[in-house]
Amino acid sequence: MSKRPRIEGYAIVSREGMIAKSDGSFPEELKIPADQRFYQESLDRASAVANGRHSAEGGPKEKGRKRILVTRRVQRIVHDPDNPNAILWNPSTAPFDEAWQKLNVEDGTLAVVGGTDVFGLFLSIGYDAFFLTRALASVPRGRPVFPGVGNGVPAEEALKRYGLVLKNTRMLDPASETVVEEWGPK
Repeated sequence: MSKRPRIEGYAIVSREGMIAKSDGSFPEELKIPADQRFYQESLDRASAVANGRHSAEGGPKEKGRKRILVTRRVQRIVHDPDNPNAILWNPSTAPFDEAWQKLNVEDGTLAVVGGTDVFGLFLSIGYDAFFLTRALASVPRGRPVFPGVGNGVPAEEALKRYGLVLKNTRMLDPASETVVEEWGPK
């Protein structure tokens, strides 16, 4: 029987708290090499990844990673017919612990990589850490990191609402003034 993993979230956001353009595409303005290195190195340390249908981390290692694909297109939890390393999980019909067991990973870290609804879902499940990378780029009318973010509501409000506090901030790229904040439980 597997135990609950450490749950970590990873997102880069624009000044407005957006992770994607309104059409769901990833903005070129948010493709910052220092953040991409941090992100991919973090995923390499994770035991598995969780994402929605339209989100994925990309890169050559994507297909080889254990994965929970969050979707409403299945009744409960099933193996992904297109990827032997993945399961499809409907969180409205099965608890997270059941999905984690079905993935058959002993323990370790689950890296949550988006999108908006998936990041929001795991706020209620509970993050052990959320790494929020902040870029100065502007994506004014896009898809927010969490439901309810944008239009003057900053991303940290959602994190605080679920009991997370800022633990650490570090500069990822001085040239673009990109920083990563680590948020965690009190």
